[in-house]
Amino acid sequence: MLGAALGAFLVWIIYYDHFKATEDTGAKLGVFCTAPEIRHNIVNFGCELIATFVLMFSVFYITGAELMSDVDSTTPIGLGSIGAIPVSFIVWVIGLSLGGVTGYAINPARDLGPRIMHAILPIPGKGNSGWDYAWIPIVGPLAGSLVAALLYISL
Repeated sequence: MLGAALGAFLVWIIYYDHFKATEDTGAKLGVFCTAPEIRHNIVNFGCELIATFVLMFSVFYITGAELMSDVDSTTPIGLGSIGAIPVSFIVWVIGLSLGGVTGYAINPARDLGPRIMHAILPIPGKGNSGWDYAWIPIVGPLAGSLVAALLYISL
């Protein structure tokens, strides 16, 4: 989350003149965090849950993650010799298919850190930070990850 917040801060510094010139508060907020195209909390929450479920279940499947019962055992971590390429394709596909609904946070830190920066930075004419919606890109991905992990363990 700290990295996302720092990135948002750097974007604000680099594009400060653009923020001064832009009057659209939604465009300013959109630089920092996700927002739905059409506000419908149940659909937006479901979209975040499904998108994160697909991402996490795919990662579990690709990595072959195993839970060990012994205290001394370790969980294998890594994506093998091809690195993060499959995960990148999965994120790309999620963005193409579900990205238009909510902006697909699929990670609470991607939305929360930059949203906090939007709230505390002195951005000229910024409007509100959308805290009434902020729970969706936080709770939706957490719930999607939990469901993916539980399903993966049960298989």
